[in-house]
Amino acid sequence: MSTTLTAPRPSGPTTPSRPSLRGLARVVVRQHRWTLGIAGGLALAAVIGLIALVLRSSHVSGVFEASNCRIDGGAGRACDQTARDYADSLHTYRRILDYYTLSLMALPTVFGAWVAGPVIARELESGTFRMAWTQSVSPARWLAARLTVPVVLLVSGTAALAVCLNWARALTDLPYRPEWYSAHVFTTTGTVLAGHVLFALCVGALAGLLIRRVIPALTVSVLATGAVMGTFVYARGYLWPRSTVTGRSLDVEPDIWWVKTGHITGAGERLSQDVCAQVSSVQAYARCMTDHDVTSHYLDYHPASHFWPIQLVETGILLALAAVALALAFRALRRLHG
Repeated sequence: MSTTLTAPRPSGPTTPSRPSLRGLARVVVRQHRWTLGIAGGLALAAVIGLIALVLRSSHVSGVFEASNCRIDGGAGRACDQTARDYADSLHTYRRILDYYTLSLMALPTVFGAWVAGPVIARELESGTFRMAWTQSVSPARWLAARLTVPVVLLVSGTAALAVCLNWARALTDLPYRPEWYSAHVFTTTGTVLAGHVLFALCVGALAGLLIRRVIPALTVSVLATGAVMGTFVYARGYLWPRSTVTGRSLDVEPDIWWVKTGHITGAGERLSQDVCAQVSSVQAYARCMTDHDVTSHYLDYHPASHFWPIQLVETGILLALAAVALALAFRALRRLHG
């Protein structure tokens, strides 16, 4: 005779388990798998294209060096066409890299619009968010899951693309190197691009929660993200203390960012560079300088060593703005839906 022992069943109602944030994130991935798949495919194609560009540039440069021709001519008629073809190839590579860079600069705006519209606003506009909220998912966890996927995938993916682009830019033979302070180079180098992406995602979430309609939400997100990026392009020269050189002739080091230049009077007052720009002759210009008591000139500039300080200051400001937008998004969620 055998006896089977069974565990006693718990008395009273059972509390359903709350879905984990990882599980909610997997739901978001499944919902947007086509968009994420297309984005991943485009990123992979971009990386392959950059690798092909580097290999092609190396091959063309090797062939030109083996021809013993010179890019500036002077090696005979036989080399003229070879030099022209080589120069045309260099300019083509420069244009391709510029297109890649501009596309990378546009990613924060595109990602912010995607979060504002399809990820957040569409759920609120269609009412499908109620299904998740009735399954022991709080509004805060719902929003956290919807932001986790874009933050992890898009920020890391954009950073990887920026690294590949800078690697290709360094190895590709170019007619002249882009300046480190150029808007498209500075934005896609270092930590700034990741900061813009994170800011755009948080602003997109805030716009989607406040507007709750797809087209208006993504429009507001695009405008806000573009405005902030444009503001930094014009203001980043003032984010870090500038170096200054003065004198009757300005002797400056190479590879510097000219921020502001002008004239200095005998009393030490600074005048704009354009103070005498409208005169039509050398004599009139000299007379204008004398009338304004100009004794020397000045230049405010950033040397190449200021690259990382400016990068980190701009990134810090973007992270602070992203944190404010994120806090406002959760506050709006609590006020609208409890």
